[in-house]
Amino acid sequence: MNFVSLSCRRSLLAGIITAAAACAGLATAAAAAEIGQIKVCKGLVTVDRKGQALEGSIGLRLETADVVKTGADGSVGITMSDNSLLSAGPNSILALERFDFDPTTSQGRFDAQLQRGTLAVISGRIAKQSPQAMTLRTPSAALAVRGTEFVVSANE
Repeated sequence: MNFVSLSCRRSLLAGIITAAAACAGLATAAAAAEIGQIKVCKGLVTVDRKGQALEGSIGLRLETADVVKTGADGSVGITMSDNSLLSAGPNSILALERFDFDPTTSQGRFDAQLQRGTLAVISGRIAKQSPQAMTLRTPSAALAVRGTEFVVSANE
C-alpha cells in the first residue's frame, strides 16, 4: 500500500511540476511579447492589435505590430521596454513594426512607422547602444536615429 501511495505521490508531484513549468513558459512568452506601455492617454486613443481595436488606456501593454491611433482630441505617451519615450499628438497613426531588446546587453532593434501625425521621441537604450538600430519611417522618408531626441511630422 505504501508503494502505491508513494508512486501516486510521485506522479502527482511530476504533474504539478509539469503544469508549473508550462505556466511559467506561458508567462515568459506573454512577457516577451510586451514591448512597452501607455503611460499617458488623453482623448481618443485606440490600439489596433491583430484585427481588434482596443481602447487606449493608461497601463495598456503594447506588443510588436500594434498600431497606435489618436483622434482629433487625442494624444498618447508611451514608454518602451528600453526606456524610449514616444509622444504622439492628435490625428496620429504609429505602427510599432519591430522591437527586439535584450535588457542585459541593451542590444536590439526598434523599427516604427509614423503613417500620419506628429511624434516626439527620446531614444532609449537600444539607440544609445547602437544608433543605427532604431529607424522611424514616414510616408516620405526614413529616419535613422543618430541623436537622442527628435520630433517628426507626417502628413497624409
